[in-house]
Amino acid sequence: MTWLPFADAASADLPIGRLLRLSLFQVSVGMTMVLLNGTLNRVMIVELGTPAWLVALLIAIPLLVAPFRAVIGHRSDTHRSVLGWRRVPYIWFGTLMQFGGLAIMPFALLLLGREGDFTIGLLASALAFLLAGAGLHTTQTAGLALATDLAPEDKRPRAVALLYVMLLAGMMLSALVIGTLLIDFSPTLLVQVIQGAAVLALVLNVTALWKQEARNQSVIAADTPRPPFAEVWDEFTANDRVRRLLAAIGCGAAAFAMQDALLEPYGGEVLGLSVGATTGLTGAWAFGTLLGFALTARKLDRGGDPLRLAGYGAVAGITAFLLVIFAAPFGLPGLLALGAIGIGFGAGLFSVGTLVAAMALAKDGTSGIALGAWGAVQASAAGLAIALGGLLRDLVSRFALADGLGASLADRAIGYATVYTIEIILLLVTLAVIGPLVGRDSRAAPGTAQPAFGLTEFPT
Repeated sequence: MTWLPFADAASADLPIGRLLRLSLFQVSVGMTMVLLNGTLNRVMIVELGTPAWLVALLIAIPLLVAPFRAVIGHRSDTHRSVLGWRRVPYIWFGTLMQFGGLAIMPFALLLLGREGDFTIGLLASALAFLLAGAGLHTTQTAGLALATDLAPEDKRPRAVALLYVMLLAGMMLSALVIGTLLIDFSPTLLVQVIQGAAVLALVLNVTALWKQEARNQSVIAADTPRPPFAEVWDEFTANDRVRRLLAAIGCGAAAFAMQDALLEPYGGEVLGLSVGATTGLTGAWAFGTLLGFALTARKLDRGGDPLRLAGYGAVAGITAFLLVIFAAPFGLPGLLALGAIGIGFGAGLFSVGTLVAAMALAKDGTSGIALGAWGAVQASAAGLAIALGGLLRDLVSRFALADGLGASLADRAIGYATVYTIEIILLLVTLAVIGPLVGRDSRAAPGTAQPAFGLTEFPT
């Protein structure tokens, strides 16, 4: 049980059964993420023949909402409701948007693949991705804040840790189930799978939300202090440590996410893998992330520095991207699978480490804005990276196939390899940004000498 990050997350006020039920909203979020960032990008690129740059932009549309996660978190911190709830309204309306986006998505994608209906298909697809993404971000931000409210102060990091595990477990299970269902791809089957996911997301979120947040008279009262977002945000980011941490989160998130829209097409287009096999790569990524999370939880329980672990995650990511790059010239799908696990492992270390560090910066009553800031920076950077990755892949591949790089490099794999190389560079930059923060407690007295993590600690 010592390897389970949530073994002692339960308390008298929040028993493990209730906490596990609450975590179901993360399962629905994980399922939606697999659809948006995994299965659908492969289907659109390979089966429907949609250009990779357009697919990347569609996948990045939900990230238009990401910068507002901090605002959503703050609003749920200070929301005035006649029903006495702060988090419930945001989770509920987020669920409705998530359901609506998934419900219309398969029909929009099929129209996108028909030449005469391309324009209406594009507009409908953009609306579907926007609704699903907005619902995902709203539900997750308010849900994490609700979990932080319900858990006792000494249990909060572990409770949020459990929710993160459930997110990844939902991704793994969804990747395996969806990949199995879509082995024999057909348009009718695509509609059935995505609309089934929409219904399941609604059921999971309502089950998670039922009787979780108690009514509070202070939420109804008009005289309860509700400071404006700008004031709270300025106070939150006044610390140099917070600004550097947010910069490191953004850089690392971009580094790990740039390949999100490309890993499955890479396996299908370059290595010739089936839809089911490439969807399995998302499951491998999630499995690696769970391993990284378990290691992070164990180290944190023993007093480890979360940002030092985040730095180790960046190092693991560099190694993993090298494996992915070499999978093409050696023609080894197994090497790609190992790389996918390694990317997930590094992302798990980095994400959980930075999440725990961000939570430590939150003050009483500001859990929403703290978690929202972490999610906003991470998701925004990831969205920009996903869009840029698709554009770079298309441009470099087209240039290489036109003999712009010479006959020896006239291969579609060059576009993918270029993106993976850029991700390695971004991870090196992340190490440089996060290094001065490692080993430094924000509560320590100024000028206190503390150990730091940096390039000098790399094995040589």
